[in-house]
Amino acid sequence: MNDALRVALSDTGHTTESLAEQVGVDPKTVARWLTEGRIPHARHRLAAAEALRRDISDIWPDTSRRRDPIWFRPWQEIEREAVSLRSYQSVVLPGLLQTEAYARAVLAGGGLLARNDIERHLAARLARQGILNRDEPPQLTAVIDEAILRRPVGGRTTMHEQLQALVTTCTEPHVRVHVVPSTVGAYAGLNGPFVIANSHDHRVAGYLDNQLQGQVVSDLEDIAAMMAAWENVRGEALSHWQSVDLITEVAETWS
Repeated sequence: MNDALRVALSDTGHTTESLAEQVGVDPKTVARWLTEGRIPHARHRLAAAEALRRDISDIWPDTSRRRDPIWFRPWQEIEREAVSLRSYQSVVLPGLLQTEAYARAVLAGGGLLARNDIERHLAARLARQGILNRDEPPQLTAVIDEAILRRPVGGRTTMHEQLQALVTTCTEPHVRVHVVPSTVGAYAGLNGPFVIANSHDHRVAGYLDNQLQGQVVSDLEDIAAMMAAWENVRGEALSHWQSVDLITEVAETWS
């Protein structure tokens, strides 16, 4: 229950129907914001806050609590506004698809972060996953290397639960996962992970990760190179449902 939204509706005399009409969504969508605590898309948050004469942070405070590193914030804004995300990972699962235990193990690996920093980064990563549960989630297409499924991150229990959760997520209509099988030799993905985001206004941005910090790119030549790499890794991967079968099979080896 979003009590702040309920109070704002009462104070302004709005109903779920009238707010829905003003924001441009279905009344059932506003009802989910109210009763299920769903966080709407950024443009809908803005329109609703203006209609209710409130600050966005008064109604949806979680959207303004910044736990993420400063250098990551430009990409997080792009990710939050994206209508589609194409992600390639060769070493670990995409952050948007990680369970809490798996994410904690990834962040703790190598002993490079203090405990407080691990928990801070973990909270930010899990909060990001909310974009996949909102009313208008982006279409996420993830290509991963098979080695990810077989690397014992966090131990057998963590891997079993992670892969089972991944299989469940794959049933969502806006999530597609493709696995590049270990039988594939050299391919473009060996040069490193990347993400490509498309926005409502047809802008395209890319994200490259490294040991220090990520890099957001928008130069047309850089985007073209990333698109070419994407076509290569996607072309080497199994179909979505073939990949789900493989993930299910490997999950059983961790039980």
